[in-house]
Amino acid sequence: MMRKIFWIAAVLAAVSLTGCGADQSVQANYIGEEDARTAALTASGVSQDNASFVRTKLEQDDGKTYYDVEFTDESGVRYEYDIDAMTGTVISYESDGKAQQASQPATQGNGGASGGTAAAATTGAVDADGAKKIALDDAGLTEDQVSFVRTELDRDDGRTYYEIEFYATADHAEYDYEIDASTGAIISQDYDAEHYSAPQSGGTVSEESVRQTVLAKVPGATEDNLRMRLERDDGRELYEGTIVYNDMKYDFEVDAYSGAIREWEAESVYD
Repeated sequence: MMRKIFWIAAVLAAVSLTGCGADQSVQANYIGEEDARTAALTASGVSQDNASFVRTKLEQDDGKTYYDVEFTDESGVRYEYDIDAMTGTVISYESDGKAQQASQPATQGNGGASGGTAAAATTGAVDADGAKKIALDDAGLTEDQVSFVRTELDRDDGRTYYEIEFYATADHAEYDYEIDASTGAIISQDYDAEHYSAPQSGGTVSEESVRQTVLAKVPGATEDNLRMRLERDDGRELYEGTIVYNDMKYDFEVDAYSGAIREWEAESVYD
């Protein structure tokens, strides 16, 4: 009986140590909190000196591992970014209170077609076309690069504003804006790369390389103990597999682009 208890304790200890090693292996392939904050600042246009960070936290959701970065600028505007932990790509962001005046987009609109945007400039108000132009300029897109889902005039807490929603036809990223109808200020904005997947220009790592990586974590195991296949999940390719060796079973997922081990689980074959 005592021998069985000691054997179980040894197995649990091995599993625990294996899990820790896997976490360290994955962490080593992440860009790190400092680079994640830099990526968020670069995307927002806010300088390091003018930013006050509220949170930088590693998160995982729907198969994506990312840094949740939240900060405010010198005027109190809040920004929140999700930064891909492997590539530093902006997956999504939102901000509240970003100021932008209507005068610029009003004079650069559709040439005052039907008197709409031009009239808005003289009255100090923004019409629907002007609001869309403000949102597009902020997103760095042109009207022929997007499909508009909604442009609605709404009112809340004494403020009249346009709700602008559109998505980029190239990558289906979704943008949501609230534009103040009186001043043209961006009240809030939201971006979501719903179909985001890591850039694939560099291709995937070789299957042989992945085999060497996972077998190195189980000393003594050979390719005869390994089963592995290439899968696609949420637009991202990964290798899934199992190693069975010395009465232990190891299940793993390896990122096909970076070669980083994303998941590693170990258990006794008798469980």
